Amino acid sequence: MAGQLFDHANAIPAQHWNTAAIGRAEQQTINTLVRTDRILWLRKEPQPEHDYLKLMDELRVAINRDLFLGLFDYECHFAHYPKGAFYKKHLDAFKGRSNRRLTTVMYLNENWTDSDGGQLVIYGERGKVLETVKPERGTLVVFLSEKFVHEVLRSNRDRLSITGWFRINASVSGIVDPPR
Repeated sequence: MAGQLFDHANAIPAQHWNTAAIGRAEQQTINTLVRTDRILWLRKEPQPEHDYLKLMDELRVAINRDLFLGLFDYECHFAHYPKGAFYKKHLDAFKGRSNRRLTTVMYLNENWTDSDGGQLVIYGERGKVLETVKPERGTLVVFLSEKFVHEVLRSNRDRLSITGWFRINASVSGIVDPPR
């Protein structure tokens, strides 16, 4: 599946990709001192995107069954880190202020070497490095969105992945959060 997703993402014309922003809603802004990747949100079609979303839904059901996390939905995007791109240390959700519960990253590149850069670094308390993940095809990383500060180191070649979030329903007054 990762190979098909890689081929599919590579075939998408550059003009369809968006400069990645930080923040949400009216606080959303582009800051190239923090983040320089390009993104494209997955849809239910074409087939490679459909298959990946189906797999993530199966994972959501299994996690809810075994861990009772109440995951409600999943959203994700392709992330393209061209040579020189990075994403500085950040959290994907702030405690009590977001409906994102689990972050996922699926790597699509093959034959990645340490000198290619682009590793995901996950930090624990007091900034201690817990894990450094080489972005190798087929590797799926899952972590708590509110708990782990992380960053993507500068990439020395094109790097493709899918970043996503399992969310809970933080609805109020019967309105599903967030509206799409």
